[in-house]
Amino acid sequence: MSPQLLVLASTSPYRSELLKRLKLPFVTASPDIDETPWPDESARATSMRLSKEKAAAVAANYPDALIIGSDQVALLEGAQIGKPLTHDNAVRQLRSMRGKTTSFYTALTLLNTKNGHMQTEVAENQVTLRDLNDAEIEAYLEKEQPYNCAGSAKSEGLGIALMSSMRGDDPNALIGLPLILLTKMLRNEGVRLF
Repeated sequence: MSPQLLVLASTSPYRSELLKRLKLPFVTASPDIDETPWPDESARATSMRLSKEKAAAVAANYPDALIIGSDQVALLEGAQIGKPLTHDNAVRQLRSMRGKTTSFYTALTLLNTKNGHMQTEVAENQVTLRDLNDAEIEAYLEKEQPYNCAGSAKSEGLGIALMSSMRGDDPNALIGLPLILLTKMLRNEGVRLF
């Protein structure tokens, strides 16, 4: 079997860096989809739907490829938390999260466009923030500026200092791409990792 092209349906630099760890050649493509949650849609369901939509959005351009779609949704006290995008939104997010546990649902889809086979699973992580004061929140945001990260903190960077605990299926999922699930899915498609 000739190796299929591997496509990451994402422009996220974090997902791209994670995928590079597998030492497999890949290309990236922008899925350009609406990521708005549907009314009454659970965080888990939103992440799964969006990961599938991202993979499907680029499928027509790659007829013989394995396409990776991934999406992460954070949930705090029943409310979905997205990317803050601005400093003020990030301050509000971190204030609401301090001393509490937030659940992160990172869905992964692998779509084989040659045969239409699609695999989708979700990795879950729970992150508890320390009871941060406002000065700590401001100082962190000034240093790392995590405005394009759901939950306003980067666990792979200085954001780890905000956390009192982290539990979950895969620490890479918290950064944006569940590599444990991905390697399993790639093996299911006959991809040799070694």
